[in-house]
Amino acid sequence: MIAVPRDRPALPRMQTGGSPQHLLLTLLGDYWYGQRAPLPSAALVALLGEFGITEVSARAALSRLSRRGLLELSRTGRHTSYALSGRAAQVLAEGLRHIITFGAEELPWSGQWTVAVFSVPEDQRDLRHALRTRLAWLGFASLFDGVWVSPHERVADITSVLAELAIDTATVLRSEVIDGSPAGGHPINAWDLDGLRGRYTALIEEYTSVRQRLLTGQVGTAEALVLRTALMDAWRRFPGLDPELPAALLPQPWPRAQARALFTELYDELALLAEQRVKQVVGQYDKNVAALVRGHGSDFAG
Repeated sequence: MIAVPRDRPALPRMQTGGSPQHLLLTLLGDYWYGQRAPLPSAALVALLGEFGITEVSARAALSRLSRRGLLELSRTGRHTSYALSGRAAQVLAEGLRHIITFGAEELPWSGQWTVAVFSVPEDQRDLRHALRTRLAWLGFASLFDGVWVSPHERVADITSVLAELAIDTATVLRSEVIDGSPAGGHPINAWDLDGLRGRYTALIEEYTSVRQRLLTGQVGTAEALVLRTALMDAWRRFPGLDPELPAALLPQPWPRAQARALFTELYDELALLAEQRVKQVVGQYDKNVAALVRGHGSDFAG
């Protein structure tokens, strides 16, 4: 994954439980993808209300997203509407594609690690933070202080970041672990595999019961919308925790493939019910706009 250009509007950081801003962007990505038509602000407020967001919080989220340049405000008389900005639509498309395709393909591993070794003085904390943030975005993890590792080919990406940040007290290596090296220093220890396994397992346990209820017709449109959005919120966290670590490095059986299979099945099966609910909510304010609402499945190609 390439580094994020500096001129790209920053998406709100996901918080535990999801912020109203990020929740709204998730909904727009799932049901308003590719649309540049504006949506009535009252419809967006009502849509967030489906998740227990108050009108005050919903309107504050709209205002903040507009100030960030992610939503474009328009007015017709006393009515206000919002549309995704062109740049925000591009960011959402890239993010959505990354989330939905995560874990789709198990590639063979070369056995080599990309290693970034750097030293940034304590008095340049902002620079250190910027570098670590970019490293994490590229799928690196911290093995030791000033030593970050990735099991994937990331040499070009990280050298570009170092040049952009003007950091020259650093080196980038492609290396293998030598037999006999201390087990405690193995690069895979940069990731909390037990914690990661627990997260995958928790998702499987929670949504297996949802699958059973869906199969027996016990999920209505309103609940489907909430469940599908919660599922997307849960799944979207994994690319930041697991840079698709190669199977050769993981204890087996590893639950990522099972979790992905469950995610894609439910994301697809809940789509029509959830889409119907979005149309119902938006249609209370503009039936013509509601007719444009479209969901998509895990076969999303961007």
